Amino acid sequence: MKYLIFTKKIWNLKNPNIKSLKHLIKHKINLSDIRKIKPDRIFFLHWSKIIDKKIFLNYECIQFHCSNLPRFRGGSPVQNQIIKGVNKTKLSAFRVNANVDSGDICLSKSLSLTGKASDIYKRIENIAFIEIKKSLLKPKLKYKKQTGSSSFFKRRTPKLSKIPLSIKKIKKLYDYIRMLDAEGYPKSFLELKNFKVEFFNAIKKKNKIYGNFEIKKK
Repeated sequence: MKYLIFTKKIWNLKNPNIKSLKHLIKHKINLSDIRKIKPDRIFFLHWSKIIDKKIFLNYECIQFHCSNLPRFRGGSPVQNQIIKGVNKTKLSAFRVNANVDSGDICLSKSLSLTGKASDIYKRIENIAFIEIKKSLLKPKLKYKKQTGSSSFFKRRTPKLSKIPLSIKKIKKLYDYIRMLDAEGYPKSFLELKNFKVEFFNAIKKKNKIYGNFEIKKK
């Protein structure tokens, strides 16, 4: 079975499940290359861009989304769930169609949202690549329609990484820091008059938070 994997970034290339499929991972979509390869399936992981209908109408396209769909459709699902106090969710895989995160589901696996963002993304990858390997043994996948109440959230912008002064609980502050702690993401921060303080590597012990910070001049 021919297939391709499109992703913006891989967080753990040392993972054996990922290393064995590394030659099939692409970071940019090239329609002419897809037509040459003629894949039976195309997988999308850590992917936030709109997928051209010329692709999903002509190929079996499966996208992974880290929420229990149809809840938390849209952008930044990890962060939007943590803000709402969700610690356990699902990694859903669905068939891509013209509407955002609304296609029929072929996979739903339990996913923990504990730890910092980069650890969560590695967890997502591990589950996804194991399931990709399993799916390649199945010439036909079973799909079912999404059911239940839906919710949609927009992708977070860098300015939303500023820690709200309204936070009163240590747990909420810890969640805010850890959910943004991943390479390439705008880290949580506070602003002083002339400086910006960014926080990362947070660890919560009882009613205290330990970690690292970096001060930058505005």
